[in-house]
Amino acid sequence: MRYAFNFRDIWAQWPSIAEGIGVTLMLTAVTMVAGLVIGALGAAGRVYGRSWLRTPLAAYVEVVRNTPLLVQLFIIFFGLPSLGVRLDAVAAALIALSVNLGAYTTEIIRAGLEAVPRSQIEAGYSLGLSGTQVFRHVVLVPAIRIVYPALTSQFVLMMLATSIVSQISAPDLFHIASIIQSRTFRDFEIYAVIASNRTPRLGRPKKTMKSCTSNGVLRTTST
Repeated sequence: MRYAFNFRDIWAQWPSIAEGIGVTLMLTAVTMVAGLVIGALGAAGRVYGRSWLRTPLAAYVEVVRNTPLLVQLFIIFFGLPSLGVRLDAVAAALIALSVNLGAYTTEIIRAGLEAVPRSQIEAGYSLGLSGTQVFRHVVLVPAIRIVYPALTSQFVLMMLATSIVSQISAPDLFHIASIIQSRTFRDFEIYAVIASNRTPRLGRPKKTMKSCTSNGVLRTTST
């Protein structure tokens, strides 16, 4: 079987592809920020909140993490209008993605908060810091540093999951690709281009080497 690759028709649609890339990046960026805020507040409530707050937060996390994202998206876009709340496709996508990511980041950050030593918190109080200052500077920042790899992986997964919003006709990259495919019938070419644009570019991890100088000073080098 022979197949003649032809990307000319695809590149002719580059303005539409660029528009889809912009929407996808916007969805990803807003969702990351909103999900991180929801996760930080949710994790703080689950770890330090009272029982009346921990119970609904635990229910929110379990419900969201154990239901498909597509179902959550459909409930917001198709279900809320039955209650008189109408949202456009992009707004519904942002809400659904943020709520979904918030549940996962709540558990990730909660693990980081619980990993911070109690002695470190007590040291913050002994320095005269308020509860808010202790949480912000002594607890939250080290917790984020601890769970940074898991948090980054979740953000990458969410960026890839934004393609699901095409099911409600949000003009993201995958939705634009479907329109171009229906016009050009170049399935392989358009989806190959879309996949290359959606693949995260991760830098090569640096290797850190520690050695001691002749006077006993620790020296760290990166390669």
